[in-house]
Amino acid sequence: MRPFPSAGLALSALSALALTACGGSEASSPHLAPATPASLSGTCESLAGRLATLANTAVTATSTVAAGTLTIGGQPVPEHCLVAGRMHQRVSAVDGQTYAIGFEMRLPRAWNGRFFYQANGGLDGNVVPATGATGGGPLTHALHKGFAVISSDAGHSAAQNPLFGLDPQARLDYGYQAVGKLTPMAKSVIQTAYGKGPDRSYIGGCSNGGRHTLVAAARYADQYDGFLAGAPGYNLPKAAVANIFGAQRYAGVATNPADLSTAFSAAERTLVSQRVLAKCDALDGATDGLVQDVAACQAAFSLAADVPTCSGERDGSCLSAAQKSAIAPIFSGAITSTGTPVYASFPFDAGLGSAGVAFWEFTASLVLDSGAVGFVFKVPPENPATFNGPQFSLTASIDALVQGINASNATYGESAMGFMTPPNPTALTPLKQRGAKLMVYHGVSDAIFSVNDTETWYRGLQSANGGSAADFARFYRVPGMGHCSGGPATDQFDMLAPLVEWVENGRAPDQVTATARATGNAGGANADVPAGWAADRARPLCPFPQVARYKGTGSLESAASFECR
Repeated sequence: MRPFPSAGLALSALSALALTACGGSEASSPHLAPATPASLSGTCESLAGRLATLANTAVTATSTVAAGTLTIGGQPVPEHCLVAGRMHQRVSAVDGQTYAIGFEMRLPRAWNGRFFYQANGGLDGNVVPATGATGGGPLTHALHKGFAVISSDAGHSAAQNPLFGLDPQARLDYGYQAVGKLTPMAKSVIQTAYGKGPDRSYIGGCSNGGRHTLVAAARYADQYDGFLAGAPGYNLPKAAVANIFGAQRYAGVATNPADLSTAFSAAERTLVSQRVLAKCDALDGATDGLVQDVAACQAAFSLAADVPTCSGERDGSCLSAAQKSAIAPIFSGAITSTGTPVYASFPFDAGLGSAGVAFWEFTASLVLDSGAVGFVFKVPPENPATFNGPQFSLTASIDALVQGINASNATYGESAMGFMTPPNPTALTPLKQRGAKLMVYHGVSDAIFSVNDTETWYRGLQSANGGSAADFARFYRVPGMGHCSGGPATDQFDMLAPLVEWVENGRAPDQVTATARATGNAGGANADVPAGWAADRARPLCPFPQVARYKGTGSLESAASFECR
């Protein structure tokens, strides 16, 4: 995102490698037949004419992309055809803006018979390269493996962020309808390009892309065979309100009102991380800078007792009593004025000192969540003429925001909690019965979407399936990892190969091997990797509720020294 003689052979090799590295067991739920490869029919440039009859779709360009033009994880991507276009162009009767669902598809000349829907993050708005990320830091992508891949802007342009939320249909396209409209169109493009439709279809992404994936698992289970959801903010409107709650807490103890980071400095966040490690690092049997036993750590660590309270001025070696009073409710979970939970709690972990945490806590809460809540999630939306993002976040009533994300009216017929979330996130019987599979991963140090919220979802899924949800859905926590990547973590892993193996060959991923991205990593270095770690430190990611525990012997840098139990 290495050239290979055959997409099918390449994926087989990757699957075999994944099973060697990740482990696998025969699953008891049904699995689907493997996909079969095919080659692109005709020239890429002639494809536009053959796609002219697609309903509600304008193909604007087709072009051949030579092998090696793109590289992923230091590896060149083989030759493929790039198709660009848009669907359902219209002019809004509400705000007068022109909207369309922009997309691109990348179609390998040597195709493995599979389709991948790349669900993008944030507020969308950009048609990013359709490569199909497969989890964590860059390692390999679906396109490199031979998948046909689509990405989209979810129905609006970046220039329209976040004001696209003024248009009711743009809200719905962003929430779930763009996926529903693009999926059959993409399969038709594949049918025309290769002379057959995809044998197997997959969808995946991280952050809002993870939300898109869980929504698709509930709404479009008949359209996809495999679902790969990273840091799935499936309660995204609630998470955004919770981040605004946090901003208000930080504002009360910031030494510089214009800079929320002065409420909880980098030195102070590092101090808390070190205290968490001192209390929790060895709970998994290894003192290695990673907290694997997340639940035991939350029981063992106390912000009040285990972090020194300043007796004088703040100097990075302590937290003031006021700081502790302000910060503790952010971790225990945002609440309304009556004590009703707004969103999930957040666990204490070793990644609190990372730069990514600072962005989500102190910047995003003022400039991203304010616009998302004010214009995309809230009913009625704010007035653009008078809106000020930071002021909105710091002065808004949390109670009113909770009411707003649950409200609807004659113009906005679906509330944000209706169009942004799975209709019933634990009711996945159609997915299960047809043999589809779902893999979910989440960084424990994620500061915007809580891993605890994902754990609550998975526990509910287990309960709804008599404790046997692992037959078709598995959840993997990534200790130390922040939002989708980064943090003092082994954040580089490929979950697509084991997902394909599970869907098409019935071998469930009992663990997934993850590595660190130190200096010199082909996929890019992670600046948060501690200097004392080996450049290729590896750990098994274990399906919840299992924990990676040290076997008692062996290198602390090797995944083979740990087992999931």
